[in-house]
Amino acid sequence: MLIVKGKIMSDAIKVMGFGTFDGLHPGHLNFLRQLKELGDEVYVVIARDRNVKRIKGKKPVYNEKERLEALKKSGLVDRVLMGHATDFYHMINKFQPHVIGLGYDQKADTNDLQKVFPKMEIRRLNALEPEKYKSSLLN
Repeated sequence: MLIVKGKIMSDAIKVMGFGTFDGLHPGHLNFLRQLKELGDEVYVVIARDRNVKRIKGKKPVYNEKERLEALKKSGLVDRVLMGHATDFYHMINKFQPHVIGLGYDQKADTNDLQKVFPKMEIRRLNALEPEKYKSSLLN
């Protein structure tokens, strides 16, 4: 806790989200807005191309640098980070967010993550019309 000019100030609440973000669509934008509602600073980690191929079975339409730039231009994220090639927890450990926001369809288990990061809040975010706004349907 900080005291500035007689007022009690708390540290900014850091929120972290993860994804491929292969062609930003309304579902992604909704996810980013939900992240912003959870805190003050939004950090988003972009999946590396090789990890997308390994996990989803196909390469993304847009490469990792293009996806990173698109997120930066969105204006909805305070910091966009490239994911680590092999250590999926690297950015969490490095930046120590207060809250981790997971997409409705991300395979990460909230209970497992909570065990690894007991001091962080883990939140599963809501979908926006997943039958319509899902990268695998749009790309």
